[in-house]
Amino acid sequence: MAWSWSLSFLFSAEILFSAACLLLFSSYIYRSRKNQLPVDWPVVGMLPGLLSRIHGVHEYGVEILTASNWTFMFKGPWFLGMDMLVTCDPANVNHAFVAKCSNYPKGKEFTEIFDMFGNSLINTDGEEWKMQRRMTHSLMSNQNFRYYELNTVRDKVEGALLPLLRGVAERGNAVDLQDVFLRLTFDVSCSLILGVDPGCLAEGFPVVPFAKALDDALEVIFFRHTVPMSVWKAMRWLGVGKERKMAVAQKVMNHFAASTIAKRKEKINGERSHKDGGHEEGEAAGDMLTVYMHQPNGKNRLEFDRFIEDNAIDLLLAGRDTTAAGLTWFFWLLTLHPEAEQKILEELKANWPRTDLHANAPFDRDGLGKLVYLHAALCESLRLYPPGAIQHKGVAEPDTLPSGEKVRPGTKLLFHLYSMARMEGIWGKDCAEFKPERWITETGELRHEPAHKFFAFNCGPRICLGKDMAFTIMKTVAVAMLRSFRFEVVKGHVVEPRLSIVLHMKNGLMMKVRKRERSW
Repeated sequence: MAWSWSLSFLFSAEILFSAACLLLFSSYIYRSRKNQLPVDWPVVGMLPGLLSRIHGVHEYGVEILTASNWTFMFKGPWFLGMDMLVTCDPANVNHAFVAKCSNYPKGKEFTEIFDMFGNSLINTDGEEWKMQRRMTHSLMSNQNFRYYELNTVRDKVEGALLPLLRGVAERGNAVDLQDVFLRLTFDVSCSLILGVDPGCLAEGFPVVPFAKALDDALEVIFFRHTVPMSVWKAMRWLGVGKERKMAVAQKVMNHFAASTIAKRKEKINGERSHKDGGHEEGEAAGDMLTVYMHQPNGKNRLEFDRFIEDNAIDLLLAGRDTTAAGLTWFFWLLTLHPEAEQKILEELKANWPRTDLHANAPFDRDGLGKLVYLHAALCESLRLYPPGAIQHKGVAEPDTLPSGEKVRPGTKLLFHLYSMARMEGIWGKDCAEFKPERWITETGELRHEPAHKFFAFNCGPRICLGKDMAFTIMKTVAVAMLRSFRFEVVKGHVVEPRLSIVLHMKNGLMMKVRKRERSW
């Protein structure tokens, strides 16, 4: 009898529990659809809503920030430190990155999440950041480096990229353009930063452990943004899950950076000894490592070696992933907008009516500067699909943002660039359209937009030092490819963002390549 009663009670309790779960779930779905905002549940906060939309998290961000007038307080599970203020308001961006930038450092949590970059430029604040910024700026403005940069891009495009695409076109195959761009920009970045060419675009597409490790690390960093810090730190301590993948990736990247730098330094020192012996010195190399080694830096040998290794990994990410992502989305958008591609071709025809062997691209800065419509189209692509779709800041002292939200030490700020491009109040009713013309004035010149509105290259004191270099690479590659080939997305290929801190495509970009018949 007691056994029967207990069974009946348990059965009834199970029904009640199931009904309660169903009621709560139905309430969540109704409220979410009605308000377009995640429900703030007891204990777990808004995390269930985020996890339910994690695979479309960028579009979900657009929905939330549209419904909340560009700024939204995300509430995470209680006591786990996941609360964060998410915004795409340009006034907030200008406030945190320009007007009061000293009050909004990267912060301790940022450096922990991005620990793979060590004490590099991306992770530092204060005097250390200023010193590294000065050194990097000196490098970017160095004439040897600028000359070396232009020649490196030209040689890689002419000697590797175009022959590769020509072969694909002749065989009638499809190729993953995202993979091609990642390989191209990795080769270029390694040449510019370390003075070595790993040859990723060689026949057969050789596997490069560093590149694979970097991809794995970026996925783990994104994962760290979606779970409490205590969770991923516990996983790191135990060496399990994604944190195990991060540990392996860091070993691979650190080994590559350390061994490559050691070999390069040995060669540079050998060249110095050769010069000191009274022999003539050839043209000075312009790669980052060579330039850095000739600059006073105030560090001892061990500090300098660690500084070089950390910044090499940082700059390889910036040079490889962001530029490759920009090119990938740009070429995809052109397939959707053939009228924009035609305008670029007309601009090229007007500026380069040449048929000589070196007519594939205008390999000089003056020539690239004439391509107004191409520059506008690249800006429009970067506006809609910024490679770094999210920026992360901390708070040093209590403050009030222009949007009215009060922030204090411990507040985490996320700036959602992807959403900023899709807000009518910022870019107009046609904000979601690919429209290069928005970047061109009535007199045919490039239109300037403030960096806190066009946030693809950061703004304020931390504005990207490699902006000009990125445009040089993207323009050179785009001109060379568009003059020689036509591209078509493989039928049925699905294009969607990847869950990573860099806005890559999840499935790559499979393209058919056709030779273009030119009349000029």
